[in-house]
Amino acid sequence: MAGDSVSRGHTPAPTGEKLDAPRILCLHGGGVTGEIFRMQARSLIRDLPDFRLVFADGPFFCDAGPGIVPVFQDFGPFRRWLRWLPEHPEIDDDAAIEEVMYSINTAKKEDQGTGPWVGLMGFSQGAKLSASLLYDQQIRMEKEGKADTDYKFAVLLAGRSPLVSFCEYSKSPACVSAGAISEGFHYEGESPHVLRLPTLHVHGLNDGGLHLHRKMLKQYHDPKTSTVIEWDGTHRVPIKKVDVEPIVEWIYKTAGEQGVKV
Repeated sequence: MAGDSVSRGHTPAPTGEKLDAPRILCLHGGGVTGEIFRMQARSLIRDLPDFRLVFADGPFFCDAGPGIVPVFQDFGPFRRWLRWLPEHPEIDDDAAIEEVMYSINTAKKEDQGTGPWVGLMGFSQGAKLSASLLYDQQIRMEKEGKADTDYKFAVLLAGRSPLVSFCEYSKSPACVSAGAISEGFHYEGESPHVLRLPTLHVHGLNDGGLHLHRKMLKQYHDPKTSTVIEWDGTHRVPIKKVDVEPIVEWIYKTAGEQGVKV
């Protein structure tokens, strides 16, 4: 079955002509690819000309995600970052972290841009991953005074609870481990792991997972540094101007507040 192997595949081309523009790392959902996410995010790309968006490919092969076929059936093999189905092969946490970070670092290394990596943008499983990577940066800074990244913000398009643990500091009943199945994870009560770096939560009001997106926001994000945009959509990336404009405005505003030069 497709889920039995790890991919060392081609990383899709970035967007944005300016090589020195600040860069946003873009992480696709489960059962798609970086190239598909680039097409799904075409309206956001168009309205973010001062940023360079770089789309990474997840490390693991899997079957197509919900709603991907037939529109994108010729764009496989499809990929994932995390396990969400029992048939996804078991993997230990350290190996899962290594594969995810290898894929991300490969995308960064292969990009010809020279601008700083200032943000993350993810859809669905990629949003969960984006929040988790931003939190990992935060907790490493808190515990060690240093981190390998300096992301200023994350845009979470339909990101489900919970956060994923990427180091020993976040190993907790409140976080799912990197090698575990993330769907069906339940943690009730107040999480000791709260992300305080700026995040934008984009929630489709007709999305079947909306309650899990709201749970992610409520349990794992500081209300002082999180912003919510609700739109009249299902589980997909917004493409209409009326839905995209508030997202773009938040990115420009937050980047400026965080000292990003655009």
